[in-house]
Amino acid sequence: MHIRKTLLVTLFSVLAAGAAPALAQQDDMEWQRNCERQAQRSERAVACQVRPLTTTMAAGALSVDAGQNGGISVAGSTARTGSDVRFSARIQAQAATAERAAEIADAVRIRATPGRISAEGLVTYSGESWTVSYHVEVPGEANLELQAVNGPLAVRDVNGRIRAVTVNGPVVLDNLAGEVHVRAQNGPLTVRLAGARWDGAGLDAETRNGPVSISMPDGYSAALETGTVNGPMSTSIPLTVVGQVRRGGYIRTTLGSGGAPIRVVTTNGPATIRSR
Repeated sequence: MHIRKTLLVTLFSVLAAGAAPALAQQDDMEWQRNCERQAQRSERAVACQVRPLTTTMAAGALSVDAGQNGGISVAGSTARTGSDVRFSARIQAQAATAERAAEIADAVRIRATPGRISAEGLVTYSGESWTVSYHVEVPGEANLELQAVNGPLAVRDVNGRIRAVTVNGPVVLDNLAGEVHVRAQNGPLTVRLAGARWDGAGLDAETRNGPVSISMPDGYSAALETGTVNGPMSTSIPLTVVGQVRRGGYIRTTLGSGGAPIRVVTTNGPATIRSR
């Protein structure tokens, strides 16, 4: 027999998961200044470059590969129309000397072909490295494929088919719509919902090791699945749950009048739900 009950989860002490990665908050000049400040504290020489570039989507789609240690921030913009894409490649290189660091940074080639952004550079030796992170502006409707390994992912104000993967986050998803699938192995996952309900097929976002945080407007409607296997859970929203309620595990509930499926879960880490 199904049991209907209102679940008001006890508030536990949880790690803050709502902070957006610095990548998503910085403009190019701020990134350059922060990179140079970090370089002053580094034991090795660091070169910092920002390259503003443009490209186009292919059939409404764009793929961005941040490589081993880069991050990706994507924003839907009313300034972008059609297939128009503007992006900044933020390059950081490290070596034993300033001259070698500059050489490595200068040698990075940004490959921006229709529908794809990536980079290639010199083979580096012990104590040397280079990374490229991207801040990308796309039209408000765009299909995205985003890939990172050790770097943050942030996407906001985009409606489309979105696939995003990183091994070591964090990940921030803000005011999205469409069909969105996101996976992270390690790192916090922050989801900010907007409007009265999800517009599109739904959201499926998961991190294995890290906190998850969901914020939504009062009265939001959705078919929500969220929770954690190993960690506390807290909510400021009364949740009506069908079936057995147990500590540790995912819960499924209907918010408001229901709607598209919203799945935001973690395996190891706290889960937080709040209204805004």
